[in-house]
Amino acid sequence: MVLTISPGGKEYDVTVEAGCLNRASELFDLGRKCLVVTDDGVPGKYAEKIVAQCKEPVLVTLHQGEESKSMKNLEKLLTVMLNHSFTRGDCAVAVGGGMPGDLAGFAAATYMRGIDFYNVPTTLLSQADSSIGGKTAVDLGGVKNIVGAFHQPSGVLIDTDTLETLSARQRAAGLAEIIKSGLIADADLFSYIEENIAGGLDMGRIIEEALQVKKKVVEEDERESGLRRILNFGHTIGHGIESVTGLLHGECVATGMIPMCSPEVRERLVPVLESAGLPVQAECDPEAVFEAVTHDKKAAGGIIKTVYVPEPGKAEIIEMGPEDLRIRINSICHI
Repeated sequence: MVLTISPGGKEYDVTVEAGCLNRASELFDLGRKCLVVTDDGVPGKYAEKIVAQCKEPVLVTLHQGEESKSMKNLEKLLTVMLNHSFTRGDCAVAVGGGMPGDLAGFAAATYMRGIDFYNVPTTLLSQADSSIGGKTAVDLGGVKNIVGAFHQPSGVLIDTDTLETLSARQRAAGLAEIIKSGLIADADLFSYIEENIAGGLDMGRIIEEALQVKKKVVEEDERESGLRRILNFGHTIGHGIESVTGLLHGECVATGMIPMCSPEVRERLVPVLESAGLPVQAECDPEAVFEAVTHDKKAAGGIIKTVYVPEPGKAEIIEMGPEDLRIRINSICHI
């Protein structure tokens, strides 16, 4: 499948195909200097396949984990490009999950005021969500994604064969974002997952349907001035949980969705999350989560704008005061 995304006047293709890593040079313009960014948690063969197809590759392998999404590593990537005399006509390629994508994308957005960026997501979470839309960022002062830019990729390559090397936990974490997509904008997708999760899911189908949800949203609202905020369902509290625990991003989103939907949706959602192997409670200090959420970039004047799902396929932006937020956090976070 080739999905064409057209946000803000820039058009690029997302190729979803088993084995398409082997023809990256047909899909991307790699006949130039290419900064290839990956991490040591990604099987090395994936970045090696990209490197082998670049005219002048420069490979940087970072340590895996959210802590690598830092200003220090941003400076490292920019310095590498400077030292290798990259020009505005060169490019960056991310190979891996959300961390390399966010970091390499932000470096591409800022080097010489913007160079081409290609994304090769190899985790289910990044394939179904963060690989498109143009959000790039690093963390600062313990706050996720507080420094960043909108910089759309020039192309995205999703090789579904890479899912075979993921652990069950990583696959479950990615599925959380796909469940989110169904809940906010595609009731049929959520129902399909609900009905088939025990027997097995068609991964190509659910990745495509999740991408269709995000495509529609980002084309209408590239810079999150309105509709795009619904993509943050589960993330407001989820980011707070992520900042104080060692849980994966998708696990935190899964838990963060539970208090932000109606009782009727919650009754259906919790069994789906449990069947997927995702947490429905977080063992952490609820007050620490509250502090993290209220220091997040979504906080303004003590009021949090967040996403609420009254029924599958429908999302609303609501304003929530501190006490309501505390109650919702306390419902899922326990020491």
